[in-house]
Amino acid sequence: MNPLVVILGPTGVGKSQLALRLARRLDGEILSADSRQVYRYMDIGTAKPSPEERKLVPHHLIDLVDPDEEFNLALFLELANRKLEEVRSRGRLPLLVGGTGLYIWAFLEGWRLPHTPPNPELRKELEERARVEGIDSLYQELWEVDPEAARKIDPRNVRRVIRALEVYRVSGRRFSELSQRSKLKAGVLIIGLHLPRPELYRRIDLRVEEMIQKGLVEEVRWLLEQGYSPSLPSMSGVGYRQICQYLRGELSLPEAVQRIKYETHRFARHQYAWFRLEDERIHWLEAGEGIEEQALRLIRDAFPNLLASGIASSS
Repeated sequence: MNPLVVILGPTGVGKSQLALRLARRLDGEILSADSRQVYRYMDIGTAKPSPEERKLVPHHLIDLVDPDEEFNLALFLELANRKLEEVRSRGRLPLLVGGTGLYIWAFLEGWRLPHTPPNPELRKELEERARVEGIDSLYQELWEVDPEAARKIDPRNVRRVIRALEVYRVSGRRFSELSQRSKLKAGVLIIGLHLPRPELYRRIDLRVEEMIQKGLVEEVRWLLEQGYSPSLPSMSGVGYRQICQYLRGELSLPEAVQRIKYETHRFARHQYAWFRLEDERIHWLEAGEGIEEQALRLIRDAFPNLLASGIASSS
């Protein structure tokens, strides 16, 4: 068996720190499943692991493209499968860690993606509608034609809403139907972290304030000075969008910070459309004191030969 440990859950719940501690104890390497951390130069607002943390444990699937370059699910799957095999070839334990449900389940279930080529004219038309009418108009249309896809796609993710509509209009079939999936990969242990909502929101708010203190405003200002447009998909994420509004004079800084907190709360709620507490494949643990030992017990119960195999050599 080739073990794979997955750590998932909503933003701000503590996935990255738990993964770092487990990887150090189990001789592991981390594969990021975060659709925002793939962009170079966008470090603070995406909560990337620090250079010091990356020295402690190898991290993969981070800093893959520039902010104005396209990145999609197909590319993620190709790179993730390649990195998974590389980690295993070194005799180390891979840990897939992140909160992008689309990436995680597509990888674990071996999705075969729709072979619908992009339609530049239609895409341009939909992008113009989003600009003029707002993304809510397109999202409502998606709800009408493909409610399953709409339920799982973040309503503020313009690129994915447009792609789902594009696939439907070009192929005549729902995006949710065309994403074929199979059974879960063998040898996978999925650990989910959760918290009561008030505590999760408190942690999110603290992290937002820390991002501001670490220089999020300066990071966004630098990106704009380099010519990266606020309309880019990479710049549409929570945090970057609101700081762009602040730098344009549309919001005060306190207003921008409050909006980031609110939008991150909303995003965390949306993530539970992907990570359901009743999903029996996920071993849910409440984040907090003792979480590391609880996770280690799950891993050792799932893979009793892990230490004997030499994959995990630390105690």
